[in-house]
Amino acid sequence: MTTVIVIAIYLGLLLGLALFSKTLFRGTSKDYFVASHSIGPFMLLMSVFGTTMTAFALVGSTGKAFERGIGTYGLMASSSGLIHAACFLLIGIKLWAIGKRYGYVTQIQYFRDRFETKAFGYLLFPILVLLVIPYLLIGIIGAGKTIAGVTGAKITPKGTIPGVFPEWTDNGAIPPWFTGLVISAVVLTYIFAGGSRAAAWANTFQTIVFMIMGVLAFYLISDRLGGLGAAIEQAKDSHKVRTLSEGGEIGVSHWTFLSYMFIPLSVGMFPHLFQHWLTAKSAKSFKLTVVAHPICIAIVWVPCVLIGIWATGLFDSGIPSGAILAKTVGVLVKDPVIVGLVTAGILAAIMSSLDSQFLCLGTMFTNDIVLHRAKKKYSDKQILFMARGFIVAIVVLTYIVALLLYERSVFDLAIWCFSGFAALTPLVIAALYWKRATKVGAYSCVIAVFISWLTFFAMAGFGGEYFVFGGIVPAAIMWFIGAGAMIIGSLVSRPPSEKTLTKFF
Repeated sequence: MTTVIVIAIYLGLLLGLALFSKTLFRGTSKDYFVASHSIGPFMLLMSVFGTTMTAFALVGSTGKAFERGIGTYGLMASSSGLIHAACFLLIGIKLWAIGKRYGYVTQIQYFRDRFETKAFGYLLFPILVLLVIPYLLIGIIGAGKTIAGVTGAKITPKGTIPGVFPEWTDNGAIPPWFTGLVISAVVLTYIFAGGSRAAAWANTFQTIVFMIMGVLAFYLISDRLGGLGAAIEQAKDSHKVRTLSEGGEIGVSHWTFLSYMFIPLSVGMFPHLFQHWLTAKSAKSFKLTVVAHPICIAIVWVPCVLIGIWATGLFDSGIPSGAILAKTVGVLVKDPVIVGLVTAGILAAIMSSLDSQFLCLGTMFTNDIVLHRAKKKYSDKQILFMARGFIVAIVVLTYIVALLLYERSVFDLAIWCFSGFAALTPLVIAALYWKRATKVGAYSCVIAVFISWLTFFAMAGFGGEYFVFGGIVPAAIMWFIGAGAMIIGSLVSRPPSEKTLTKFF
């Protein structure tokens, strides 16, 4: 119960901090959606990094390293550090400047004007929502698996330690439905109250917490295993660390490693990151984010991947990958207070993404669907009511679907979400840097990507791991499909008007 109490205290502190930020809320829709462009360098770094480091980074990477080996770090972390920073520099700053100049709060507002078509938003909005949903699901699923792993019964050399609530479940773990309900309620409360400003404050706090707790978990686990050398030595099946197996179940092939570099491009099209970029006070606020983001990624990913490798010497391969981090912490870290703090760090990483995604969906629905078609002018109070109402609906839907898909892999679900956004990056790159890009090219790009994504998603059994042509991830194929459709569609259609080119170039 000590562990559960520590987690409850953390959630209470988070709510208190986020609700305190409400006292800074100016009551306007602009402040709710983009914090009145007032976020400085440090909070921008923390909120952007916290948004990109999800259950995928902590829970997913540990589980995937347990399954496939050390190559998991190369798949995402090493390339993400460089590619994310490049996207912030080449895409984020330009979008911030354009958004601030013309008052945009969503991607769709920019694309509608850039490609001279109001109908484009009705195509892009449902696709963006569909791609964000898996991202939301991994948060709820990851939280459920983490809490279940920490609070359930554990088998140790000295005997079985009973679970916290034996009257609830067979192994005494807190059930996923309850964890998901609490996490959703906490995030919804402060997003409902303070919008993007509350999200920025909460993300700053949560990012600091999960980075510190990740390093702490790494130190304690390695210490319990006898140090770094002993931890590596006790990991069984050493071929998991180096060699690709014949069937490809273990290790990482060269084609897989190379094609995975397309997946981090997804940050260029994340709607919630677009919204975070717009909160920046000035272009100089991006400097710290561009420089420090790769370092922050290493601080989080290195410990998580190594813990996954070490866990191969502790557990059988039949354990669900999503529970590896929580089980390793629960078995090796004896102090219940420390277990609670580390678990709070995992939850911090999960919630620092959920809040931004819930907020961005409410922002897009309000601005791109309701207000875009409105024939009358709504007050700020009415606008906030619509945004909050849609956010509540999305939270309820996500919670229900997460319970239905609870057994899915957090890592694999996230990859499908990232793949769709990565494949759409030719759209934003062309919009920013190619004057010849047209609305026909934009429509062609989005439709081609969506059809190819649905096709590959279905071929993968709706969310499983899938490769084509001997190890290439679908994201790489879809990116070239999207880029080709954009180029061909633009070249065969009329160029944009001089007025549009003057406005955006």
